[in-house]
Amino acid sequence: MSRYLITGATGFIGGHLAEFLISRGDHVRCLVRKNSETTLLETLDTELVEGELDDRDRLVQVVEDADFVVHLAGLTSAFSLPELMRVNRDGTFYLAQACAQQKRPPVLLLISSISASGAVARGQVRMEFDDARPVSNYGHSKRAGECAALLFANQIPISIVRPGMVFGERNTEMFPIFRSMALMGSHAVIGTASPRVSLIHVADLCEIVVRVAEQGKRVTPDDKLRTPSGDGVYFGVCDEAPTYARLGAMLKRILDKRGARQATIPSPISWLAGMLAELVSRTRGTPMSFNLDKIREAQAECWECSVENVINDLNYEFPIRLSERLKQTLDWYRQKNWL
Repeated sequence: MSRYLITGATGFIGGHLAEFLISRGDHVRCLVRKNSETTLLETLDTELVEGELDDRDRLVQVVEDADFVVHLAGLTSAFSLPELMRVNRDGTFYLAQACAQQKRPPVLLLISSISASGAVARGQVRMEFDDARPVSNYGHSKRAGECAALLFANQIPISIVRPGMVFGERNTEMFPIFRSMALMGSHAVIGTASPRVSLIHVADLCEIVVRVAEQGKRVTPDDKLRTPSGDGVYFGVCDEAPTYARLGAMLKRILDKRGARQATIPSPISWLAGMLAELVSRTRGTPMSFNLDKIREAQAECWECSVENVINDLNYEFPIRLSERLKQTLDWYRQKNWL
């Protein structure tokens, strides 16, 4: 039995990872914020510990005796880059520092994002050893978090997992795409040249995360905190990278929407929509998931990422095709009356 600490366990990925680990018989400790929704975690018999990422003394206590620390906590949207940095960079630094202060430092699994590595030119594939070139504020903050952790790479074993678009049961981020096709028979695509996207079902991501923890390689950065060998860096994406337009066609077939159509949104209109969304969110005082940052990423040419390290280091082959995973998710939405 291994002892895992999960930050961000009350989130979509964290909840599924906790379920997966408990099903294996592992001990799971979860760092949770005050007043967080913990109903699911409580039913799983996890150890819940209240704390914040900026409480350094508390983090040292929480990390104690853990074999593996999976860092999922973070901000996906905020009004400014400094706000993102405060959580995604500084919080990661404090957690890595707490791991380094242990007598027996745990393995730190940093769950970053493909946004940290950035997009590539059309027709290319982002490799694990490529230099990071984020295009959004979120991407810059996640890359800063990677660098913050890598400052301790000579003291603690670290691996980085960069997930793509994660979907699956209980997911709310990709649900509007399913709902749009199911209710309106349309799939909105920005511009005429649809980029390739990297997706992964949450069950596959959980399997990859645990395999990286227990048998993956560790990062050895250079003096500029880059990973020229690519060792220890894993893209959490499936081995299929459809264009965003093709993703809509797949959903159309799964939903049996024969008359469904693609709605092409001109690039200038998408920027205007992003600015309006930002204005509304600032007026309400609550950041929205749809914002200018998302438009910056949507305008990129290609988000296809390599799965070489996943296949070669982890001996992992995706057991279920992307279309079946999408249908599995759709069936859950229907069973729960989300659609």
